[in-house]
Amino acid sequence: MTSTDASSAISPAQAPAPPVLAEVVRSGFVEGHHRGSLVLLAADGSVERTVGDPAAPVFPRSSNKPMQAAAILRAGLDLSGERLALAAASHSGEPFHLELVRTVLAEHGLRAADLQTPPDLPLDPVEAEAYLAAGKVRERITMNCSGKHAAMLAVCVRNGWDTASYLDPGHPLQRLVGQVVAEAAGEPVAAVGTDGCGAPLMAIGLTGLARAFRSFVLAEPGSAERRVADAMRAHPEYVAGTRRPDTWLMSEVPGALSKMGAEAVQAVALADGRALAFKVDDGAGRALGPVLARALELLGVDAPVVARIGRSPLLGGAAEVGEIRATF
Repeated sequence: MTSTDASSAISPAQAPAPPVLAEVVRSGFVEGHHRGSLVLLAADGSVERTVGDPAAPVFPRSSNKPMQAAAILRAGLDLSGERLALAAASHSGEPFHLELVRTVLAEHGLRAADLQTPPDLPLDPVEAEAYLAAGKVRERITMNCSGKHAAMLAVCVRNGWDTASYLDPGHPLQRLVGQVVAEAAGEPVAAVGTDGCGAPLMAIGLTGLARAFRSFVLAEPGSAERRVADAMRAHPEYVAGTRRPDTWLMSEVPGALSKMGAEAVQAVALADGRALAFKVDDGAGRALGPVLARALELLGVDAPVVARIGRSPLLGGAAEVGEIRATF
């Protein structure tokens, strides 16, 4: 893992604006644009199409979670099934997510107080409303990364590593995460920052991110990478939630591996090795669905879920008056 400071590694302020990936159309009038970069890989791993500069490093945010989960396995923690899917999750904070986080912690002699996630509400708005209506307050366990943090703490207990410093970039686990990210991406980590959950965050290019997801679905059965991919695909509701596009895609497209990240990052690999990754430059999550749906169409995915993911209507009052749509 490099110790390069993120502020010195990312593109300079004078870099040209990336191309438009999606436009905001209200009442027939284009009122805004979402710019970004994208890459599509063919089944043989070759670059099939690019938009913008997919070689430039970005923070994949939670799209790095499969690599973090693979590092946890490599470090010796024997996770499988729903537990392994949860270790790679940005969960919605639904009751079944929180129950399993508590179970994983208890199985390793840990408590919710050991988590170093910031206190938060459930990620899913429906769950957040129900949570507040029940009179509850922000908690560490409710934060969407708590499954990953529980697994990180558990592997520290297993190996006798310090649990108080498990988020330090120099911690043995985090050094291993950096190695796994670089290996999977096929390129060195360009910068190390701090993610929203407090964990170290490794920057790579979008092409590297797509290669990483491709490597997971094509990895040898029984390898850490393949075990993560298989768990995520078998239990997608634990990776995201019942109302989330990652869950829909992995449930309805056989063999698909999908993981979004904050600041509008998305990576997907299909069973035959086709893959995609993109980032919307302004971080607008509302553009994720339309851009993802168009990218899937260009990869040849023909399934009803694509239209469901791509639908992003705009309302005027209570009426639908426009949409966010991809432009590439």
